[in-house]
Amino acid sequence: MKKIQLLSILFFLLHNLLSAQNADTLKSPLSEPRYHYFLKTILFYNEYLDTDKGSFNTTQVRFLLPIGNKAWNLRFDLPLVSTNTTSTNKTAIGDVGGGISFIPYLRNNNGIAVRTRVYSNTAEDPNFGTGKWVVMPAMVYGRYFNQKKFLLLTTVEYQQSFAGNSDRSDISTALLENLLMHFFGKNWISGDVALRYNTVIKGFQNNAFVEFGRKITPSNLVYIHPSAGFGPNRTYNWGMEVGVLILF
Repeated sequence: MKKIQLLSILFFLLHNLLSAQNADTLKSPLSEPRYHYFLKTILFYNEYLDTDKGSFNTTQVRFLLPIGNKAWNLRFDLPLVSTNTTSTNKTAIGDVGGGISFIPYLRNNNGIAVRTRVYSNTAEDPNFGTGKWVVMPAMVYGRYFNQKKFLLLTTVEYQQSFAGNSDRSDISTALLENLLMHFFGKNWISGDVALRYNTVIKGFQNNAFVEFGRKITPSNLVYIHPSAGFGPNRTYNWGMEVGVLILF
């Protein structure tokens, strides 16, 4: 009898805990459509970058897939890169990537996610990839402010190459990124500053962007964001990205 009572109490507590987690999942900062962790998501975007050596254009498909109790999330990236320089005019597959995220902490107004991404040495042209296999462990913290009209996402990431062509430069970069989003109606506007320190060249490769987005249907969103690199070691001068998200 005591065992039955104990099991009943444990079931009641577990049911309440899962119900609270589900409620937090639906309202949490990690459930905002632009960076959704809990719905299947397909992202199509095109990014144009102007560099000192010419221009690069990347058309990318990204697929996000929640698994298990939705605390886990799989990610796949397939880029198609084209370039226009004085020596090369070509379009080919870039470095294909994949990753997994886990959410160890989640509340109504804040949450933490940890993730690891791996990008493979699959580029068909040396100009379209790093020539390395790269692993990128990271932690993301999200928090709402001002009655959930503002969202701050802070990311700390480290990028390290571990295999690939020996004649290509190693990758060792630390990233600190802060993104602030403001929501109004079906629209959002955001600003982002990313500080990247490359330990190989011992210099910063920073960039920043502003983004304007709108929900055009309950499950479809579009956005545009101009960006710029800054600092003497920046990897590009300016860029423009346009994307479409499909949530289902």
